[in-house]
Amino acid sequence: MENVLLINGHQPHAASPGRLNKAFAERAAALLNNRGFPVRRSDTASAWSLEQAVEDHLWADLTIVQFPLNSMGVPWSLKRYLDEVFTAGMDGRLAEGDGRTRSDPSRHYGTGGRLHGRRYVLSVTLNAPACAFDNASQPIFRGLSLDQLLAPVHVNFAFFGLSALPTFAAYDVKKSPAIEADFVRFDSHLTSILDAAS
Repeated sequence: MENVLLINGHQPHAASPGRLNKAFAERAAALLNNRGFPVRRSDTASAWSLEQAVEDHLWADLTIVQFPLNSMGVPWSLKRYLDEVFTAGMDGRLAEGDGRTRSDPSRHYGTGGRLHGRRYVLSVTLNAPACAFDNASQPIFRGLSLDQLLAPVHVNFAFFGLSALPTFAAYDVKKSPAIEADFVRFDSHLTSILDAAS
């Protein structure tokens, strides 16, 4: 049975108190608990321990990161969590430097991660509709996929050796929500990941 770290990266504010991302995180926790997976949880908008967070990443086989798209990236509390936890883990626990040596500093950048064999999945809520992505005629993303927009997040996890699983997205949650259908898709998405892990 794989150990699962579940991170809720929503940062509440007046326009978005965080109910939807909390609901997705609660669904994930319930599904994992019902299937007997050991789960540790973190909420980046609440108090958390840096040392415990590093330990959580060493413990986890699978990390699920739930967050809304904010300013075309992750919310600031999630960015702070990732910056602080991964920087602390650069002491050799999560990564042994960047993988290069002084004798050959131009090669193997990004190969120092110690979390190989572990995986992560991003679960994202966003106001943009699905049709805004993967379509060169759209004025903002100009053909980018959601994963391409989130490339900095993916590269950060890859630096530490983690492998990406397919991203889940709940699109258009403000102007044209389909929350119940999103929940069904989310449950199916996680179930397929957990079935593959069992």
